[in-house]
Amino acid sequence: MSDDGAAAFVPGHVTGFFSVHRAADPRRAGSRGAGVTLSDGVTTRVEPADETTVRLNGRALEMESVTRVLDALDASATVAAETDLPLGAGFGVSGAMALGTALAANHAFGRGRSENDLVGVAHAAEVAAGTGLGDVVAQARGGIPIRVEPGAPEFGALDGVPTTGRVEYVSFGELSTSDVIGDETDVLDEAGERALVALHERPTIPEFFAASRRFAREADLLDGEVAAAVDAVTDAGAEATMAMLGRTVFALDTGLTDAGYDAESCRIHPAGARLER
Repeated sequence: MSDDGAAAFVPGHVTGFFSVHRAADPRRAGSRGAGVTLSDGVTTRVEPADETTVRLNGRALEMESVTRVLDALDASATVAAETDLPLGAGFGVSGAMALGTALAANHAFGRGRSENDLVGVAHAAEVAAGTGLGDVVAQARGGIPIRVEPGAPEFGALDGVPTTGRVEYVSFGELSTSDVIGDETDVLDEAGERALVALHERPTIPEFFAASRRFAREADLLDGEVAAAVDAVTDAGAEATMAMLGRTVFALDTGLTDAGYDAESCRIHPAGARLER
């Protein structure tokens, strides 16, 4: 056990499109789809403690995905996470905290688990908590991951679009993940499967954004402000789409700035989550 705890960095993740795949075993459940990992992310520090507490940006909160990870690792700890990403807006913050907790707790408590095992623990925790279906496995990989098959690493399969570059984003507010991936997702799932086929046939950044825009419209997820921002960027000849699931738009290069938006900027993260000391 490490007396002074440990920390991990996990990139943010914005999903362009997805389809829901349910299973009784949360390690087998998940989503198929594609997204972009971001150099803006979440740093989570874990320190052994008699009682578990969770804080995000200094504020105490309940985070079921994190407590489920600690339970799976038979650990109680003080968990403190920091991020500049907007919350509840489609950036995978809950998944990042779950994965960061798994990596850091494994080190702090000397659990000796493998990376894939820890990714599976965090993925299952987030699925069981109802806060996400595919962020964790994507954040573990980095780049522009394509989730070919759903689930934790022993069940799922990943590919990716090989590229790098600058990303901008602007958020107009929250969108409830549980409301969108509730009981009835047939229309969304069909749109997500069509988008995945299109990206498999042409695994490029332009096709990723085009497929993601089609998905957002076919799944009826675009609203006024989000649709207007996407249209403003594409009308100017740049690439943009909506983040799933949040009222957020992300674009390549300076697309949002050029369209007149006050956007945050970062880069496509070249690698996945990592342990820090």
